[in-house]
Amino acid sequence: MKIQILGAGCPKCKLLEENARKALAELGNNFEIEKVTDLNEIMEYGIMMTPGFAIDKNVKSVGKVLTTEQIKDFIQKEGI
Repeated sequence: MKIQILGAGCPKCKLLEENARKALAELGNNFEIEKVTDLNEIMEYGIMMTPGFAIDKNVKSVGKVLTTEQIKDFIQKEGI
């Protein structure tokens, strides 16, 4: 499983990445976190507002910073 954090590096994007790393640590999983910062690539995901959060290129959230608990819920719903 690969987690994508979509954003150019703004404070909200960095906080979302931090929360994702905490969620993965709490779940005990070593999934890959990919930071997608290229605006053209971000637009390929079909989002126009950052930060974005995706699991295996499937966008789960746009324009908000998810909490660690919300991220864990998304991951667990994927069957992990």
